[in-house]
Amino acid sequence: MDRISKAIELAAERRRSGKLEKKLPRSESALPFEYTKTRRIAVQPDVMRENRLIVGSDQQIIVDAYKLLRTRVLHRMQQNNWRTLGITSPGANVGKTLTSVNLAISVAMKHEHTVVLVDADLRRPSVNKCFGIEAEYGLLDYLEEGIPLDRILINPGIDGFVIIPSHNHGHALSSERLSSTRMERLVRELTERYPDRLVLFDLPPILVGDDVEAFSPYLDAFLIVVEDGKTDTAEYAKTIEILEHEDVLGTVLNKSDEIGHGYDYYY
Repeated sequence: MDRISKAIELAAERRRSGKLEKKLPRSESALPFEYTKTRRIAVQPDVMRENRLIVGSDQQIIVDAYKLLRTRVLHRMQQNNWRTLGITSPGANVGKTLTSVNLAISVAMKHEHTVVLVDADLRRPSVNKCFGIEAEYGLLDYLEEGIPLDRILINPGIDGFVIIPSHNHGHALSSERLSSTRMERLVRELTERYPDRLVLFDLPPILVGDDVEAFSPYLDAFLIVVEDGKTDTAEYAKTIEILEHEDVLGTVLNKSDEIGHGYDYYY
């Protein structure tokens, strides 16, 4: 854990020494979501438990860890009037998507907040799988086929929480689609239609291609997910180097056994 912790501290020092200011206006009103057109699917509790979602979880230490993460993320986002947050990792299979989903759920559980989670990992999308949902339409249908936004939104039975799934794997033009004017229009539509909502983007791992860099102009800030004992210090350092001119809220240290539980999260 020491090698990752030292790298995180070095990254924090670099961010404090030179940050860019990127702010969006924030509305004073907060109206509830309307599900008149959004597809609503009641996900079974056993599916959520099996996929390690915090809804109905009896592992309170994990729930509390996500509440702490939520509080710190919301504080920084509100403090800077930020609306859009990209969640990425140096490499694959470190719990990035699960972190994105559980953070979004935790935000929705705080009743005065609502959240949209966009599965923007066009290389390996998996947000809908966390809920056991088969999506009829997804992000690429909006970007390439012009399917209206209302037809790709899904509410998984959690108040204040909407997902935009992706179900096309290994798209050859993933970075081109994420940097397209159509994608820019989607970000703008989400932030303008829901002026008080936090919009999260589950992004591909940053070192697998240029997707994250291509999409970064549309985001206010980033959250990095690493896995204790798996993420290499050099990988983390390279990630921070790529994001050195972006606002990085922090790093989630996933699957740490620091306090002996083997499935805990630090921020």
